[in-house]
Amino acid sequence: MFFADNSAVQTQQALERLNYQQQTKSKMEDYYYHDDEDPSLNDTYDYSYDHSVCDKEAVRSFAGIFLPAIYSLALVVGLAGNALVVVVYASHARLRTLTDVCILNLAISDLLLLVTLPFWAADAVHGWRLGSAACKLTSFLYSANFSCGMLLLACISVDRYRAVAQSTAGRAGRGPHVRIQWLVVCLVLWTVAIFLGLPELVFSTVKHSHHRMYCTAVYPLSMGRPAKATVELLEVSLRFVLPFLVMVVCYCLVGRALGRAAGVKRNRKWRALRVLLAVVAVFLLTQLPYNVVKLCRAMDIIYILVTDCEVSKGLDHALQVTESLALTHACINPLLYAFVGSSFRGHVLKAAKRLGQHLGQHSEREAGEPAVEIALTARNKNQSQSGSEEPDTSTFTM
Repeated sequence: MFFADNSAVQTQQALERLNYQQQTKSKMEDYYYHDDEDPSLNDTYDYSYDHSVCDKEAVRSFAGIFLPAIYSLALVVGLAGNALVVVVYASHARLRTLTDVCILNLAISDLLLLVTLPFWAADAVHGWRLGSAACKLTSFLYSANFSCGMLLLACISVDRYRAVAQSTAGRAGRGPHVRIQWLVVCLVLWTVAIFLGLPELVFSTVKHSHHRMYCTAVYPLSMGRPAKATVELLEVSLRFVLPFLVMVVCYCLVGRALGRAAGVKRNRKWRALRVLLAVVAVFLLTQLPYNVVKLCRAMDIIYILVTDCEVSKGLDHALQVTESLALTHACINPLLYAFVGSSFRGHVLKAAKRLGQHLGQHSEREAGEPAVEIALTARNKNQSQSGSEEPDTSTFTM
């Protein structure tokens, strides 16, 4: 009788151990396959490390306070700046260059990105309450427009290099074929961005956890880890590495051309180079930390490197903070790519003057720093032989 009772106890203990192992395996699969994409949701579920549950309540609490504050600030500042860019370019300014077209598209992309922030802020506080369709659409808009903004920055740097490299005055484009080229470039960039946003559209769904609903990307178990790692690496490559390399190469060439430009005062050259350095520095400071964390996430997904609860929570906090920093670039873009340009500032001043006249308030003077406009001169062979005194010029305006 004693042996029978002992056998029954051992059987019960074995069943309990088996049940605990199955629960542990299930939680680990939830970590590796059902990982979150958005920073407000990232890794906020509880996972098992060495037979102990990693409680992520502190991460969720931090997200509920930090993300709404940052998103609200970014929304207010970003909407004001980018809406002004769209209004000025759409109503007063003529799109004379590919850079103008890209700046307009960049402002539209940033606006579409910013309008998703209130939904993520509410989700961080209360959970997702808008259903699966809204979850997919919001996630898609966030991802696609984030990617489009980075690609447009690379396109702007290429066009600025062309403004310096070309020696003809016709780069602004006066025929319909040039505008068709601009349209094709923008369509290609938006197509690539939409492609990068498709995983969010397909896999994003509403998931219940900790008595709340979350909008997150849920990959099938058969493709979870490879698909998630591929998406992470592809985003790092196309959202950061490619635009950064293009910007560095193009602006280095622009800086060399400006340094060799004849007839340009030294202080004007330095002011133009300062703008280029500011553009690259801001991009690097806002995007590098976030992409380093994303790369760590991708390596963890592939090789399962994070096995400590505190390290996992630290990675969660790092992703929340660095992606919030990356989003600030949508607020800075109008200052870097529009307000530093003399043409855009001129249109803003004219619009303000017309508004003042309309209200019966006449401005006595127009404030503003003079533009850095450098004319790069190049003679072609025919002009050299004929001794023409009217060389071709290419004007590069910062």
